[in-house]
Amino acid sequence: MRQKRTVQSSIFDLYAEHEIGRELEAMSDWLDGHPEVLDWMTPELCRADVKETGREGLSVESILRCAILKQHRQLSYEALAFYLEDSRSFQAFARLPLRLKPKKSALQRGISALSEASWERINRLMLQDAQTQKIERGRQVRVDSTVTEAPVHAPTDSSLLWDAVRTQVRLMEQAQGLAGETRLTWRNHQRVAKQRAHQIQYSRGKEKKTRWYRDLIKVTRKGLDYLDKTWCKLNQLGVDGAAFVAWEAEVTHYRGLIEGVIDQAQRRVINGEQVPAAEKIFSLFEEHTDIIIKGSRDIQYGHKLNLASGRSGLILDVVIEAGNPADSERFMPLLERQIEIYGRAPRQMAADGGYASKDNVQQAKDKGVKDVAFHKKKGLKVEHMAKSDWVYRKLRNFRAGIEAGISCLNGPTVCRAAPGRGWRTLSRTCGRRWLRTTWPCSRDCLPNNGSLNPSHPRALTKSLIGALAEAGLCPEKTELRSKG
Repeated sequence: MRQKRTVQSSIFDLYAEHEIGRELEAMSDWLDGHPEVLDWMTPELCRADVKETGREGLSVESILRCAILKQHRQLSYEALAFYLEDSRSFQAFARLPLRLKPKKSALQRGISALSEASWERINRLMLQDAQTQKIERGRQVRVDSTVTEAPVHAPTDSSLLWDAVRTQVRLMEQAQGLAGETRLTWRNHQRVAKQRAHQIQYSRGKEKKTRWYRDLIKVTRKGLDYLDKTWCKLNQLGVDGAAFVAWEAEVTHYRGLIEGVIDQAQRRVINGEQVPAAEKIFSLFEEHTDIIIKGSRDIQYGHKLNLASGRSGLILDVVIEAGNPADSERFMPLLERQIEIYGRAPRQMAADGGYASKDNVQQAKDKGVKDVAFHKKKGLKVEHMAKSDWVYRKLRNFRAGIEAGISCLNGPTVCRAAPGRGWRTLSRTCGRRWLRTTWPCSRDCLPNNGSLNPSHPRALTKSLIGALAEAGLCPEKTELRSKG
């Protein structure tokens, strides 16, 4: 049974006399001042079907605080487990019970069960506090977009088919363990599939590649036949239990994806069709991955993000988009979300040139925005956007400030250590979904290092923004499932 709060962690919460320690202490005080946050998280972590026996596990409070620590220091689950055991400040912040040393698997299960709805409520709560303290009123807003890359290899048809064969073999090996002494009839085609994938990669000439593709597709289809026959065999044997249910769910999940990969390769390579990007599968393990092309830049595989920032530097909103919508189409939805957050439209808005259009200017002013400035005018006149050239230049310069936030979020520290390599949208963070982002959230990676007051709500916002982005903050996005 999981407790809501840690009953006993330590006699004293001891933090290091260091700026990071002071930052953690300030964030801890903020969380203690808002106990309602735990009420939001409790239903997601305390299931009614769990018996009140066995280990208690981490409390709801500890899981939440561990999630913040992970993003604050940009740690993998393995590194997080180490620091929770080694660091006095981490132990104090996480409110761990005495002598409890959580493993990375326990941390992953707990943290990944927190939903995007709860993370967004935390973000909104921080914005309310910032407004009450007159730190951020949302009167000046700047928006821009960026891309967070998914941890996937170059999605060629041959590599996807090779991934499919590897996955089929793994599932068949698991099935053999479920069958016990009964020998299942199947063959391991990994060697052949790998050979064909390499031949496709290094051979020249369309005819040769097509021949190798036919063989690779044939091998992949055989793997699906093995899975179908094995499923029937296990049912005949009367195999049941949690392990079989989990195996069955995984087979169901991957079967549809593998069929899509086969169909995609058949259409593109064999039939010579042009498959629309919306119909393509770019990864078996991160099936939610989109192809993103921003202007004339390199092709990226991941997710497009739209961000809104205020004058204080607080991140006011993060939206993970489905697909690759044009920036101009997302300007008004972002404005509508600002109206929802603050109950009114901002007085001034600044945005990148991709958001520019006459309709966006007119609609924004109809909503109550006084001045709008785009980095590139794109045929618009200053008098149509702002009341003077001076106001336009000030807003254009103000917009450039969000680039520092984007640079921070796409910093060099990358978190790519979640078990299973699933995507989690902090568009739903439950289960094994995991958005692989590059969210730095510590003070030492912020611009103007040393200028941030640890008691400032921005300190918590910067550490939570990675988690909030993982949660998606994307109400219109469908829930996606990914398992590695």
